[in-house]
Amino acid sequence: MRWLGLIGGMSWESTATYYRALNEGVRDRVGGLHSAPLLMWSFDFAVIEDCQMRGDWDQATDLLVDAAERLEGAGAEGLMICTNTMHRMADDIVSRVDIPLLHIADATSVGIQQQGCHSPLLLGTRFTMEQAFYKGRLQSQHGIDAVVPNEADRGVVHRIIYEELCQGQVLEASREAYKSVIDSSVSAGADGVIFGCTEIGLLLSQDDLGVPAFDTTALHVQAGLEFMINE
Repeated sequence: MRWLGLIGGMSWESTATYYRALNEGVRDRVGGLHSAPLLMWSFDFAVIEDCQMRGDWDQATDLLVDAAERLEGAGAEGLMICTNTMHRMADDIVSRVDIPLLHIADATSVGIQQQGCHSPLLLGTRFTMEQAFYKGRLQSQHGIDAVVPNEADRGVVHRIIYEELCQGQVLEASREAYKSVIDSSVSAGADGVIFGCTEIGLLLSQDDLGVPAFDTTALHVQAGLEFMINE
């Protein structure tokens, strides 16, 4: 198996899900006492969140590029950023390392295309919903026209991620709030839902919804397993 480098800690709640799912996936596919060959760089998320809120994407990019280079130097043969939002600097990382980066939007597109969806709702942080790095990649490289909630609903989705999910709080009222946002968008024509923040899977599952759900963490993990196991 090939060594995979994880850039995590953004937040550690979802990075823990990555770690467990990658190891469970290797165990299920390879068997025996096998587990995932992983290297991890886990950030203090408060530092990253401060960069995000100040709009200092240059500093955030420097931090993630440094992590990527260190993981490559330590022997990683491929990289995963264990968060949707920080794929904002994916191209910068790719330009600075000589190993592949498994992009979360590419992994997500596979699930969307398998379900035959064309205009899924994208939920995530404001940065993911409002900036072009994620929606643009889905559209330009995969022909998927993701839609986002209205301004008020984007505020609700963003707040719950940072004030609750990233701090390990999973509240029923917030689950209902997300379902309300989804119902409104489905009524307007959305044909699926992208859990475009790696914490959203802590709050919602396919069983909560009447349209296909695309858990980016689970789909990204599948891409990681394919990379590690299949030469």
